[in-house]
Amino acid sequence: MATPFHRVNGALFVEGVSATALAGAYGTPLYVYSRAALEAAYHAYVGGGPIKVHVAVKANSNIGVLGLFAKLGAGFDIVSGGELQRVLAAGGRARDVVFSGVGKSVAEMRMGIDVGVKCFNVESIPELERLNEIAGQMGAVAPISLRVNPDVDPKTHPYISTGLKDNKFGVAFEDALPTYRAAAGMKNLRVMGIDCHIGSQITSVEPYLDALDKVLDLVDEVEGAGIEIHHLDVGGGLGIDYGNGDVPPDRTEFVRAILAHIEKRKAPRKREVWFEPGRSLLGDAGIMLTTVEFLKPGAAKNFCIIDAGMNDLARPSMYQAYHAVETVEQPQGKSRTWDVVGPVCESGCWIGRDRELLLRQGDVLAVRSAGAYGFTMASNYNTRARPAELVVDGAKVHVVRERETIESLYAGEHLVE
Repeated sequence: MATPFHRVNGALFVEGVSATALAGAYGTPLYVYSRAALEAAYHAYVGGGPIKVHVAVKANSNIGVLGLFAKLGAGFDIVSGGELQRVLAAGGRARDVVFSGVGKSVAEMRMGIDVGVKCFNVESIPELERLNEIAGQMGAVAPISLRVNPDVDPKTHPYISTGLKDNKFGVAFEDALPTYRAAAGMKNLRVMGIDCHIGSQITSVEPYLDALDKVLDLVDEVEGAGIEIHHLDVGGGLGIDYGNGDVPPDRTEFVRAILAHIEKRKAPRKREVWFEPGRSLLGDAGIMLTTVEFLKPGAAKNFCIIDAGMNDLARPSMYQAYHAVETVEQPQGKSRTWDVVGPVCESGCWIGRDRELLLRQGDVLAVRSAGAYGFTMASNYNTRARPAELVVDGAKVHVVRERETIESLYAGEHLVE
């Protein structure tokens, strides 16, 4: 097996299992992840040097998937109390959890303190004040980092750019030093580090290095004020090749470049370096399988209508994102140009536009790079049940989430008497 996703006599396989067989046995739409691909992506990061990887749970929060990373020794980056509960249910340790997010509630802060998360990434003085008050009520001291906003343009989609001064995230760079001083003066907080996350689907190392230079300058100022910084959290956001020409850095070389850039600053002591990857760990490790319901040739466009919609994979309609689409089997004949669209009652329900494909009604298609921000962004719009999720491990198939039933969607609803 050359790669986890490969072809045998023209037919697509996920590790040792035929994609056609998976679709037949479990139905479509269907999310399928490769254990080998997940583990290879993790090892590529840690192979770059002495770092700690915290998996961005928002990218894929299935507890079967998270459990695989927990077994590898990964930490987790969370943005809600629900994600914290998922990590713990998956076998992750609270002491390996970084609690990020711009709007943590009182209940979420209490939960994080109670279970003993490793660090809170804090984004404002009001958040510091709330966390300090709650920690005091609980007789605890909460470990914190500040997420600083370096105002660096990652050259990505505006919806997934997070490090510019007009974004909602982080403490403004010019306010960071006084915010650190405020945090150091709160008796129920302990300053541990600094965090920076500038965006997502970034395919060049340069924006990271630009942001890192500003962060390291700030670290010098903060430590000059007598506040020790014990770790540098460089965030996540490294992109993947969706098949549209974006070519990101090799993960191992990316880590090495970051570490080398930090080393050049000749810090007086060693600091831990943390990463929070999501897409680059998970994206290429998953596909979505879907079946062609109808072929609808037209005067202006040819439409391939599939059983997966924008509710199953939101990225194309939300971000105009590209995902490669291919047939699971490879029939002989002449291809045509198709728009691959779903059944949801919206013109924005599409998966791919202007794709050259040889198609027949009933064919199974594979939508590539769907392991991140696929199922986690899925919805029940049009009262559509969300797909099952599988992890393939060699010749074994693990159902890590059963397909929803329609009855389960309205189980908590009640008629009015």
